[in-house]
Amino acid sequence: MFSQRLTNLVLALGAVRAANAALTRRVACADGVNTASNEACCALFPIRDVLQSDFFDGGECGEEVHESLRLTFHDAIGFSPTKGGGGADGSIIVFSDIETAFHANNGIDEIVDAQKDFIQQHNITLSPGDFIQFAGAVGVSNCPGAPRLDFFLGRPQPKAASPDLLIPEPFDTVDSILARFSDAGFSTPEVIALLASHSVAAADKVDESIPGTPFDSTPGIFDTQFFIETQMRGVLFPGTGGNQGEVESPLRGEIRLQSDSELARDSRTACEWQSFATNQAKLQSAFKAAMLKLSLLGHDQSQLIDCSEVIPVPRAVTDKPHLPAGSTMNDIEQACATSAFPTLSADPGPATSVAAVPPS
Repeated sequence: MFSQRLTNLVLALGAVRAANAALTRRVACADGVNTASNEACCALFPIRDVLQSDFFDGGECGEEVHESLRLTFHDAIGFSPTKGGGGADGSIIVFSDIETAFHANNGIDEIVDAQKDFIQQHNITLSPGDFIQFAGAVGVSNCPGAPRLDFFLGRPQPKAASPDLLIPEPFDTVDSILARFSDAGFSTPEVIALLASHSVAAADKVDESIPGTPFDSTPGIFDTQFFIETQMRGVLFPGTGGNQGEVESPLRGEIRLQSDSELARDSRTACEWQSFATNQAKLQSAFKAAMLKLSLLGHDQSQLIDCSEVIPVPRAVTDKPHLPAGSTMNDIEQACATSAFPTLSADPGPATSVAAVPPS
């Protein structure tokens, strides 16, 4: 009796192992180099490689990465259960003559044109929705400290342009920003998580007198400095001010959006904002999850193919959360009512200015 049971158990375990092996068996890609869990993903490896070499300047976390990440958001958030829009469908490329004219898309025509040209030059057959999200995920992988974003393949061609007025703007109120995101299916914590994208971003059109102005002192690193420096009291430096969507900043050469400043200080969002200040792991996991949700707006995930394995693994961040040189904890403007802002030390030396992000 015991022997028979043991035999049955061994056979059952063997069947489980065989089933798991079948599920995890990889396909050899035609390039003779890569393998994939799904053959459809093989076509992405050469696209990834040429993106890195030709579009992202050999793998830099620079202007093209910043703008490609911005484009993933501007294309996807054009979605509303009541007002329409196809979400992450590439409509901003296909119907660029309509969507780039939206006020909220000021300046995005440059990255739209660059991606359209790249698609044509390299005869890329991905749907525009797939390409936008793939380019964004590959680009962010060049930023140390970023999470490895997910990518799902198979978005269909867009059917129509997104309606106007679905993209939040820098001068919108917290009420309107949270309401717009809620309409698209995002919770308040997910809104704050998505704003981690500003850790590797710069503004060209908020104040056109200072193009390429970053939102924190480390625009080439996906780190928590954005959440620290936005919480600091600021000074209005020469060359800034007077434009909607901009307030004072803690460092010369850095810009702060009005919406970011208010979200960092609003009672509904301040504690979530503060929670990212020294928690790189939470920043990565929350941003990764929120970006996956954003990239799937308007689509059924079960109908797409998981090709996340094609996305490169970003390098780890080495810098520690800190105050900018010349700052003290007195420069932090406490906003969370239930816990104190984490104690941080400042970089040595006098206060310095932040360099603009150079154009590509």
